[in-house]
Amino acid sequence: MSKKNKPELIERAFNFSKLEARAGENEEPGGIIEGRAVVYNSKTDLGWFFEEIAAGALSGTDLTDVRFLVNHDANKIPLARSRNNNANSTMQLVADNEGLFIRAKVDTENNADARALYSAIQRGDISGMSFMFSVDDEEWRDLESDKPTRIIKSIASIIECSAVTFPAYGATSIFARDAEQLESCKRALESARAESGQDRAPEGAKKSELSKELRMLLKRYR
Repeated sequence: MSKKNKPELIERAFNFSKLEARAGENEEPGGIIEGRAVVYNSKTDLGWFFEEIAAGALSGTDLTDVRFLVNHDANKIPLARSRNNNANSTMQLVADNEGLFIRAKVDTENNADARALYSAIQRGDISGMSFMFSVDDEEWRDLESDKPTRIIKSIASIIECSAVTFPAYGATSIFARDAEQLESCKRALESARAESGQDRAPEGAKKSELSKELRMLLKRYR
């Protein structure tokens, strides 16, 4: 089942050791933070369903204005920004055959938040990356099963990338999500089932228990 969506903003996060900080090149002030914000073909368990981003999903993505934040906190000044992904921007984005790679130059000399983040990444205290995006095209598979799979085939735009303290999920399991994100996943699955005629969850899904992590999160945020 494939469908064109009206764009909706979605957050997704990964926990990768590839988020790195190093000294600025040519002894210029500041530091360089590099990492991979999007990874193709990595199936992730979102509790209600599996999800993965298909290879090539970034081929037509709007990357004209992308901010680099910490924990998606838009109330603070961005630590870097990519405008039309040009060489003069403080962040560059590279869509390759693995996903999306970012390189941000942060002002550790004049910005205390940048200095704190740079130090935390160097120490290994922060290793997660997250991104906010809108979906242009998706496909649902195995909607009749206990846990279907959502394939994101095309990403319309990326709004921002963040270094995150608590990645929303790792490669295969949920670690921490807020209540709104959990409910968003549930609504997406219910909508897909309704449109495909599978508007009732399988009996096995009704009787199956939620994962330990998911039950703890729901208890915490209710």
